[in-house]
Amino acid sequence: MTITERSTDNATDIAVVGFAHAPHVRETFGTTNGVEMLQPCFQQLYDQLGITKSDIDFWCSGSSDYLAGRAFSFISAVDTIGAVPPINESHVEMDAAWAMYEAWVKLRSGQARTALVYGFGKSSAGTLRQILSMQLDPYLVTPLWPDSLSIAGLQARAGLDAGRWSERDMAAVSRAHRTGGTSVDDLLAGPYVADPLREHDIAPITDGAAAIVLAVGDRARELCERPAWITGMSHRIDSSALGGRDLTVSPSTQAAAHAVTGGDTSGIDIAELHAPFSHQELILAEAIGLDKRTRVNPSGGALAGNPMFAAGLERIGYAAKEIMAGTAERALAHATSGPALQQNLVTVLDSEAGR
Repeated sequence: MTITERSTDNATDIAVVGFAHAPHVRETFGTTNGVEMLQPCFQQLYDQLGITKSDIDFWCSGSSDYLAGRAFSFISAVDTIGAVPPINESHVEMDAAWAMYEAWVKLRSGQARTALVYGFGKSSAGTLRQILSMQLDPYLVTPLWPDSLSIAGLQARAGLDAGRWSERDMAAVSRAHRTGGTSVDDLLAGPYVADPLREHDIAPITDGAAAIVLAVGDRARELCERPAWITGMSHRIDSSALGGRDLTVSPSTQAAAHAVTGGDTSGIDIAELHAPFSHQELILAEAIGLDKRTRVNPSGGALAGNPMFAAGLERIGYAAKEIMAGTAERALAHATSGPALQQNLVTVLDSEAGR
């Protein structure tokens, strides 16, 4: 689904003005409703922007009841916000990048001037690779229980067999986002986890949360010296039938990217790509049409930290942070949800001068 993807109306210009995230850790010792992770994020944004809860017109969150292990888990997460004063709130059962899409639409329609979007996930509470099987076709595929690593392995193998990339290409992606002096050869010497995927090809289990504040027009300029203006946002979906699409390419990413860039990606300084597996970064970069002048995942991407249902929102936050810091004039952010890059959202952000 998409609406007018390239914003040109000054009355509904919307920008990211604040971004905060919880530390990326292997395990947190708290509840699965995200309250302990979210509270510091909210407070950081309040302090950073000089606002209070009363200054937020609309709230929207992304999470998963399956991951939390309880029904309507997002309701208990609202405890982070507080009961007074009452709020206008919504939720999506997927990565919070799609919650940001909903908030963007809300602001574009003139129903609010500010919004706070957040997402959270405690992946350590269960066996993530099995939990994600619940995203699959409930009649024909889920009963077979193919886990998320096995599906990603099938995708990687398809690309290797088709000659679209090599295991060395995959290792080079992983090495680019790792700290330390590990060489590509050292990475390739490691054992397989889900052939042809090695440990370095797979995003780590990560507990985490993230939050972004959006604001309209002059309100954005009041809150932030260098707002990151959203000049395009679109999402597309590929078939849920794994055998019904070519897993080595991402038509939905290509379509979403073209909708917001018009096919011209030459001026993009950085791109934050939500690629939980090394080969998926290769697929996404090709689908979007990025050239070598664009810095890809300077944050480290999902391979450095992959908090479920917040990692996609983090890609937008990290991209916006570069613009707000003055280290980029134009940035692209991508988020994915579902198996083997099934659903994809692309956002373009520009500085005031770059619009």
